[in-house]
This record gives sequence, structure tokens and C-alpha cells, in this order.
Amino acid sequence: MAANVTMLSWGVKQSFRSYVEATGGVIEAGGGAERTQDGGFTFAPAPGGDLRLDADGKLEGRGTFTGELKFEAHGGMLSVFLADPIVEVGPSGAVLTVADSKSRTRRVEIARLDLAAMTTEDGEIVLPTALLMHGIQVLGDHYPLMTALDPVRLKLA
Repeated sequence: MAANVTMLSWGVKQSFRSYVEATGGVIEAGGGAERTQDGGFTFAPAPGGDLRLDADGKLEGRGTFTGELKFEAHGGMLSVFLADPIVEVGPSGAVLTVADSKSRTRRVEIARLDLAAMTTEDGEIVLPTALLMHGIQVLGDHYPLMTALDPVRLKLA
């Protein structure tokens, strides 16, 4: 029996969040995103997604989520905006894309999702993530290509 995905949780990168806060910066979540007790974020599902586990336990489809995150530090010299994540599973693998500006006119692939290392625990799918080229730019050119980010967690119905 297939199970549909009802929520996305993702912390972006724990060390990045810690850095922003340690330097007196601000992290804001809104528009459908909320901060979790462990410092990560949850994103509400948006209409039109069909991300699910199939009968064989494989992730398939496209999950659309709503919400935005703002990270600011150093008087605005560090300014990162991420919004409306989408998990896309295709023939060449899975990626996490985000809108990288308030206008939401451009989407970028921020992370590769490791389907081979996917686990399921307590009604959640857990996917390790690795930073992609556009993600490097979004996070301010501080991390090398394929740096591990926080895992994506998908809550099942």
C-alpha cells in the first residue's frame, strides 16, 4: 500500500544555523515554515504534490511544500533566503529545490537526496542530503560541493 507525504522537515545545516545565531544574527521562519525544538524547520504541504512511497517502499513523485526561511548576520553581509522547497524524484535521482529570492521567480537545486541511503523511522522517511553547485552559491560560497547538509525528513500520512 502506498503512503503519501504530508510534511517536510529540514534543518538546512546545523553548523550554519549555529554560526548565524552565535554571531548575533537572526533566523526567521514564516509563510508555512515553522522552527522546531531542535532548531530545524518544518514546511507545510502545498497543493499539487504527489510525493509518496510506492507499494515497494520506493520514493516517487514530486512533493511541493510552502514556507520561507531567512538567515541574516553581520549587519546583512550574510543574507540567505530559501522558500517553498520541492522534492523531485526522477530517473536520475532525487533533488531538493528552493526558490532563492522573495520574488520566487528562480528555483535552484540546492541538494541531492541520497535515495540509496533512505531509511524509514517512526513514520518518517529520512534522506541524507549533499550540497549541489547552486546550493553553494545560495549559502554564500562557504561550503564545498557535496558537503553533507541536514537530512530531509518526510512525514508519511
